[in-house]
Amino acid sequence: MQKDTRLLVVMRHAKAEAVGSSDLERALTERGREDAGEAGRWLAERGFVPDHALVSAAVRTRDTWQAVSAAAGWTVRPDLQEALYAAGPESAMDLIREFPAAARTALVLGHNPTVSYLAQLLSDGTGDPDVLARMAGGFPTASLTLFALDGGWDELELGTARVEGFHVGRP
Repeated sequence: MQKDTRLLVVMRHAKAEAVGSSDLERALTERGREDAGEAGRWLAERGFVPDHALVSAAVRTRDTWQAVSAAAGWTVRPDLQEALYAAGPESAMDLIREFPAAARTALVLGHNPTVSYLAQLLSDGTGDPDVLARMAGGFPTASLTLFALDGGWDELELGTARVEGFHVGRP
């Protein structure tokens, strides 16, 4: 990894209940908690520890964060953003560009279709063809893409990140 290389995880929340008092209030199902924990363990096995985490303020994304971070053993406090809930991929990229310059590793935890579009748009097309094909095949709940990017967060553009891994958090 180059000196200015940063790692970024783009993740979709885990499986949520079909209904809630509002869409923002839908909580995770038991399977969702298990899947999120599996995703956290997968990241921990790869030594990924975020310096910064951007998490949608919706209940299901906060619940996913809690399960992922507990399983991975992380202690970083997430930046909960209502703006990420309704953000499209370009707006999500704008939020990433505002990450602290000192952060070397970061995680974005949001909703589809934004996170799947964001992952596709960030990819520079390099990496293991099998991993790229799996990622292109869909972005189910609790799935994530691990990227490496060279340069600062403020330099992030479309097609500038290498796919290092893709995982669907199902035990």
